[in-house]
Amino acid sequence: MSFKKQDLYPCNPATARGEATKLASSGDKVVYTNGRTVVIRDLKNPSAAVTYAGHVQNTTVARISPSGYYCASGDVTGTVRIWDIVGEDQSLKGEYKVISGRINDLEWDGESKRIIAVGDGRDKFGHAFMMDSGSSTGEIIGHSKVSQVINAVAIRHQRPFRAATAADDATIIFHQGAPYKYEKTIKTHVKFVQDVRYAPSGDHFASVGSDAKIFLYEGKAGETLGEFTDSPHSGSVMACGWSPDSKSLVTSSADCTVKLWDVEARKAITTWKLGSGVNHQQVGNTWTGGDDIVSLSMSGDLNIFDKRVGDKPARVLNGPQKSITTAISAASSPGTFFAGTADGRILAYSDSGYVHLEGEGHSALVSGLAAAPDGKVYSVGFDDRVREIDGGKSFVPAVSSTASQPRAVTVASDSTVFVAEASGVEAVRSNQKVFELKPKFTPSSVAAAGMTIAVGGEDQKVRLYEWDGKALAEAATLEGNKGTVSAVAFSPDGSLLAAGDSSGKIILFDVKKRESVTSRWSFHSARINSLAWTADGQHCASGSLDTHVYVWSVQKPMRNIAIKNVGPGGVSAVFWVGDGQLASAGADGCVRTWGITFHA
Repeated sequence: MSFKKQDLYPCNPATARGEATKLASSGDKVVYTNGRTVVIRDLKNPSAAVTYAGHVQNTTVARISPSGYYCASGDVTGTVRIWDIVGEDQSLKGEYKVISGRINDLEWDGESKRIIAVGDGRDKFGHAFMMDSGSSTGEIIGHSKVSQVINAVAIRHQRPFRAATAADDATIIFHQGAPYKYEKTIKTHVKFVQDVRYAPSGDHFASVGSDAKIFLYEGKAGETLGEFTDSPHSGSVMACGWSPDSKSLVTSSADCTVKLWDVEARKAITTWKLGSGVNHQQVGNTWTGGDDIVSLSMSGDLNIFDKRVGDKPARVLNGPQKSITTAISAASSPGTFFAGTADGRILAYSDSGYVHLEGEGHSALVSGLAAAPDGKVYSVGFDDRVREIDGGKSFVPAVSSTASQPRAVTVASDSTVFVAEASGVEAVRSNQKVFELKPKFTPSSVAAAGMTIAVGGEDQKVRLYEWDGKALAEAATLEGNKGTVSAVAFSPDGSLLAAGDSSGKIILFDVKKRESVTSRWSFHSARINSLAWTADGQHCASGSLDTHVYVWSVQKPMRNIAIKNVGPGGVSAVFWVGDGQLASAGADGCVRTWGITFHA
């Protein structure tokens, strides 16, 4: 047996209210961060997405060098890692602790040799250094001692080098370089300066701030040339980006608009309005070398605009912002799957990409998804609700409440929904509770095969129940697990049951004989979060908190496929999206697919 890495469906950028989110681009690629993951996403070739998970702490900003060979990424501890993006090994070029707190922005010089990183430190708030040695190439100083959080940095890519930093003290500091040294303080804004960017030509740079103002400056001397006053934004301007020809500027604002400006005339050419409310606030942008304008909504949506067309985005890239907590394949539509996240969202994936389900969803973590024989999909969440998804596109308005916090959900062959909860097991049909089981143990997982229901418990046992349409009757107790039974799954014909536990052990049971078939599926080192069987019932995949995925063989229990270090934070779901195609999802919010080959 062997595996091959296939497609990656990345998470969207992380956002925080009242804060700008730094996006960057190189050619057609957009670069951003979410948690410990750095994502490089190709807008022209979606299957070419790449993630990097080398940071120990959450990342904040990442930028590709002008040469295109390296990426520099910073995190909340003040560490910058420089890594190779050519090839799959992502080898580390250098790691430097540059400030003592969060890095808010960093920038490469035009020669791909020097980097300036800025942020929120204790003793210093910016550092200029060589990318290969980490040695200093000047001083980043000049901002107020009281509010010295630096939000952005921009470097002129042509000689003579210049750099500008923007901070919460409402000033921009202009530096000569290299080595970089203080030149002067620019006081144009009256509130926090959120972003500063140099034009690709190096002739100008621009700044935007919380005072809703946009200013233009001369690139070499830093002289203020003027303000963009035609049709200004009505809210904080969070980001600005230059066109590849340096003739246009795009700005993104918390007033839910994106504006395109003619720099020479200083007039707004186009204004795009993206709805209203916090979720539509625009908190970051970048202008790609392929001439796509990308603006980031507070909701995490990446809005892609064509400057020549329309009053709305040409397309919108959806995706999870938080950890994926559960995911299943849609039985009614091959290649389609659903993913539930830690913030209560459920996304449906098809060939056209992720789509957020319409209607009112869950308000807290989605703890389980299950597909019914009739093609319907049901979800449960920590808001103590059972919801039905209609046609894979929207939530059914009717909802059923649970007696306690749901942990897992499954559907019997008569379309009765069974929910394993902290206090028992509920049976729900047509949004009505039809039966409730109050066992002496605490349920932790549930699965169904026909009218047989398996309930895993915190007491390290699995109980089998028979459902007659009215009540559950206990049929057997299966023992052998060494921890809380965290995942159970029947083979497609219902003859076998895999039970994974919190110690990383999986026991395979013969359902008819009520006995263990093998206990050798024990290579995981942490909690089993998900189990998924192949259609022929000969192989079972497991995903664990230990970040690994294994594919096990029924006929040869000691043979397996080990897919190691699948994603930082652990694997929360595995499922089959087609013959020989396995998908995994987890804490980094990404879904990865793997081609599995079963040798005879």
